[in-house]
Amino acid sequence: MKKIVWLFGLLLFIVIGSACSDDRLKVVIDPGHGGIDAGATGVSGKYEKDFTLSLSKKVEQLLKKESDIKVLMTRSDDTFISQESRQRPKYANEVKADLFISIHGNTFSDSSVSGTETFYYHKNSQSFAEIMQKHVVEATGFRDRGAMERDLFVVKETEMPAALLEIGYLTNQEDEAKMWTDDFQNRVAASIVAGIKEYQESLERAEE
Repeated sequence: MKKIVWLFGLLLFIVIGSACSDDRLKVVIDPGHGGIDAGATGVSGKYEKDFTLSLSKKVEQLLKKESDIKVLMTRSDDTFISQESRQRPKYANEVKADLFISIHGNTFSDSSVSGTETFYYHKNSQSFAEIMQKHVVEATGFRDRGAMERDLFVVKETEMPAALLEIGYLTNQEDEAKMWTDDFQNRVAASIVAGIKEYQESLERAEE
């Protein structure tokens, strides 16, 4: 009996020690909207919430292949997360994420408006947002609308570098047609991962 208790204690020690020594970059991916919050309605009638989830899952799968990155999702299905609860930034803060990325599709009353843009709030998020914008706009091929400071709660209430990516305008017929294709989403997902890795490398250089 004592041997069993000893072995159990040793196993518990190993598990806890392994968890504590996990020095992987922790990234939270936030698929915008969900459930009754459909987000923007595209030209085709499709919803932003479905686009963001589809793209986010592709990002998740790519990040899972990176041994030095741990990926977490704010939602993995068509779940409603109320804005009032502030659950998205709360979750990122609770898991002590290193980076937070919220993925969206844009909308505007003028259907000719096109482009990719990135929003951040805190100064310590600016360089991260600029790196993400650079990579994502290369992948979309859309107009570069830049990385800008914006008072949005998901990037304001997070305690780590955070960026909100507006991939393209779902209200622009040409943009939307591309945004729903697997080829486009795979390309953008790869660009998001490349942006994360570039930022990660910049942190490592700063520590040298």
